[in-house]
Amino acid sequence: MAGKSKTTIHDIALKLNITASTVSRALNNNPRISKATRKAVLKVAKDLNYQPNNIAAALRNGKSHIIGVVVPTANRAFFSSVVRGIEEIANKLNYKVIICQSYENYDKEVQTIDALLSARVDGIIASISKNTLDFEHFKKAQDRGTPVVLFDRTTDEIETGQVMIDDYLGAYKVTEHLIEQGCKRIAHFTNPIKINIYKDRLRGYLDALRDNNLEIIDELIVESNMQLEDGRESMEKLLKLDEWPDAVFSASDYGAMGAMQVLKEKHIKIPEQVALAGFSNEPFTSFTDPTLTTVDQLSITMGKVCAELFFKQIKAGNKKELPQKTVLKPELIIRQSSLKK
Repeated sequence: MAGKSKTTIHDIALKLNITASTVSRALNNNPRISKATRKAVLKVAKDLNYQPNNIAAALRNGKSHIIGVVVPTANRAFFSSVVRGIEEIANKLNYKVIICQSYENYDKEVQTIDALLSARVDGIIASISKNTLDFEHFKKAQDRGTPVVLFDRTTDEIETGQVMIDDYLGAYKVTEHLIEQGCKRIAHFTNPIKINIYKDRLRGYLDALRDNNLEIIDELIVESNMQLEDGRESMEKLLKLDEWPDAVFSASDYGAMGAMQVLKEKHIKIPEQVALAGFSNEPFTSFTDPTLTTVDQLSITMGKVCAELFFKQIKAGNKKELPQKTVLKPELIIRQSSLKK
């Protein structure tokens, strides 16, 4: 049995014996329509379960009042907090947010951008997947006049608004803190696909070692996807060395958590034998035993700045403005896992 077709403004007009244009004006609260007519239209619309066609409205008005937000995964506290920040600003301006996930998959990310463009979103705010090396899909959006703002995981391959924290400074601060605690063989978990955030965190780690006259030891730099299981495997690898590291700085809290599990299973004392630090300030870091030293990425603030930058681009319209890059200062949160002194 074929599904029932959706109610249109023409159905409402037929029911009330008025024109479709009158229905449209009434639904959009046009002052030319009397209160009695608008009340009647709204009642029939409700009775017939009328749902407005946002895409059609966007085609007519040029605005959908919808922002597409693309994140690698929505179940990470960091990304959900960024979305919260975006919505706090967007909702005040009568904009809605559609949240999409790339699942760290380039093809999925491309398909998602195409779907958002087809849905006539007014703009796209995205954090690119770890596997994205080609950015033509974002350029395509820009070519269509759709503003694009990138956050956290960004790229310099395209000219667009960017919002991030100073990953270099955050990593430098963590490494310097570990050195101040007396650590000399500091390992680092990084990602093999060097998107900006991981490149900058690695650079901060290396520069902190150099500035403190500590040797850079290649075997102490371990590449992985830095999820929980990756952290476990990376820690197991380090414990097979003739000389263990006395500290591990992971560019991901999840990697640090995996390392913590292995150390505790082997009864290796944290931080006395091996100090630990992560990056992101995921909620679980304040509940681990010991609690985990990490870097706060100011996620809600980042979301708000993304939204403000998007609306600035909307306001500018066709005026040519240079892409704006906003860099937030991270906060080092020192907890029990790194306090040797």
